[in-house]
Amino acid sequence: MILGIGTDLCNIERIARVLARHGDRFRNRVFTDTEQRKAERRADRAGTYAKRWAAKEACSKALGTGLRMGIAWRDMGVVNLRSGQPTMQLTGWAAQRLRALTPPGHEAVVHVTLTDDRPWAQAFVVIEARPIPDYGVRG
Repeated sequence: MILGIGTDLCNIERIARVLARHGDRFRNRVFTDTEQRKAERRADRAGTYAKRWAAKEACSKALGTGLRMGIAWRDMGVVNLRSGQPTMQLTGWAAQRLRALTPPGHEAVVHVTLTDDRPWAQAFVVIEARPIPDYGVRG
């Protein structure tokens, strides 16, 4: 079952200006260490950060909170699987909110897709609850 859906559109040039003006202060407040390492290795640093900004906004919407109720930017981070597929790693209050949304006998799966076409970066996040096989079965 779908627990939440979120999307966001971010202007890459806006993120580039913020990076130029605030540098490390902005990066360290908003992005996880993993996200920063990924972006700093890329030729299009601003585009990489913008996609992750959009993913955080989309994830907060899918959680049903937006960026309020104690959720922090760094509580949501884009992590890529070995295949390159993006996923969201949730910590802190975002992880607590996800647990509260997930019905008993289910596990939450956060689906993420990212795209960009300068000057835009976009993200979609879908939070799914999947039944846990054999949940509650005693052996």
